Amino acid sequence: MSVFITVGSTGFDDLINATTSNSFLNSLSFIDIKKVSFQYGSSEPIFIRNLQSYSEKPILAIDGYKYKSSITEDMEHADIIISHAGAGTILQALRLTNKKLVIVVNKSLMDNHQYELAKAIAEKGYAILSEIRYVYTSSIEFSKIN
Repeated sequence: MSVFITVGSTGFDDLINATTSNSFLNSLSFIDIKKVSFQYGSSEPIFIRNLQSYSEKPILAIDGYKYKSSITEDMEHADIIISHAGAGTILQALRLTNKKLVIVVNKSLMDNHQYELAKAIAEKGYAILSEIRYVYTSSIEFSKIN
């Protein structure tokens, strides 16, 4: 299984910090994750710093990039998508079949339109709405759903 984590067109330091932490990465093996891909945007310094301190043997294949013209292929190859709450990214993920989507709202943004959209999507059962501190737990729970 694999995970794709995306922050969108800007950065989302809190999400990249949480998902590149030793505890998060080490825990992914418990749900049979073998590969993690990141689209980290302007959060590159955090991505690099945390992966340099990743202390375990390389049990995961990890790669990442700032931006590319399309993330569709990365989404298609992932079993679980952990995403910021941008409308375009959410809709792109929902168009794909058999994908599990965990949406994390960037609370540092000015308004809560992303929260409203993410909440509506989650209430319909299309995704899980998670906070940063629960992103691993949300991913585990979602990985158990067929």
